[in-house]
Amino acid sequence: MIDDAKRCPCGTGLVYGECCGPIHRREREAATAEVLMRSRFTAFATGDVDWLLASWHPTTRPRSLELDPGIRWLRLEIQGTSGGGPFDREGTVAFEAHWVADGQRGVLRELSSFRRDQGWQYVEGDAV
Repeated sequence: MIDDAKRCPCGTGLVYGECCGPIHRREREAATAEVLMRSRFTAFATGDVDWLLASWHPTTRPRSLELDPGIRWLRLEIQGTSGGGPFDREGTVAFEAHWVADGQRGVLRELSSFRRDQGWQYVEGDAV
């Protein structure tokens, strides 16, 4: 994991202990779909498979998940949101996730869908 005093990988500018850390430790829920998306990016960046699976909606969640250890996630840029607020039941988050692997850089562009049943959960993503 990451030290609470280090800057959070999700790009808010906050330290991990004030940002995604409490969400990963289940000390507080993500208030919006965007906050959950940021916590999921941080989980990819830190290799937290348990949080990725826990934050995945049960209707689409895989039985297991294996991360590619050769990919290093560098930064997240939120491109836009639709719904996904504290009073919404559904929402989408468009983002760009920058990565590096074997000296090559790349960008994952995705439009992710979220649903709030008992807290926000990731449903699925479509590459854009």
